[in-house]
Amino acid sequence: MEGTGLSSTSEQKLGRFKRVCVFCGSKAGYKSTYAEATIELGKILVEKKIDLVYGGGSVGLMGLISKTVFSGGSHVLGVIPKALLPHEISGETVGQVKTVADMHQRKSEMAKHADAFVALPGGYGTMEELLEMITWAQLGIHDKPVGLLNVDGYYDSLLALFDKGVEEGFIDNSARKIVVIANMADELIKRMEVGRGEKEGVCGCP
Repeated sequence: MEGTGLSSTSEQKLGRFKRVCVFCGSKAGYKSTYAEATIELGKILVEKKIDLVYGGGSVGLMGLISKTVFSGGSHVLGVIPKALLPHEISGETVGQVKTVADMHQRKSEMAKHADAFVALPGGYGTMEELLEMITWAQLGIHDKPVGLLNVDGYYDSLLALFDKGVEEGFIDNSARKIVVIANMADELIKRMEVGRGEKEGVCGCP
């Protein structure tokens, strides 16, 4: 891998993913960079032959990530609560869409089908999903990587709050390190794979 400093042996130890769950907004945001980062992440998933699990919407960043991955030939599973169908579905959806009863079941289904989690920019729902996966990792409910794609510093304030939690004694240093952070999609996936491979200590296969 050019520019990474990883040997072929090191590459074999990376924790390869089969399915990645992406949390992101049902809106596109005001900056074009959010859409650009979403499309780039989708292309990287396709390039690595990784399938997508996501919130099931066809609008905003959710629509972008699903269409990018689906058009690239990877499988897409969307999970959406019945109550959100009028709000997050506009036009034709792609891939497999599973309708569930509520938000709790949505998160449970997404977590069950994914090997790792990535949060793109989004609103309260995206942040809540991210924080729940971090909490589950802290409690030992799962040991899957949790990544944060901090596009244009969108999550800087949230990360500062995490640091404040450590400073004030509410978050352990070890728990603060649960989240893998990067500003670019390729760097984020690379760091998540390397971290998983080191944890497993073998081939890194799911």
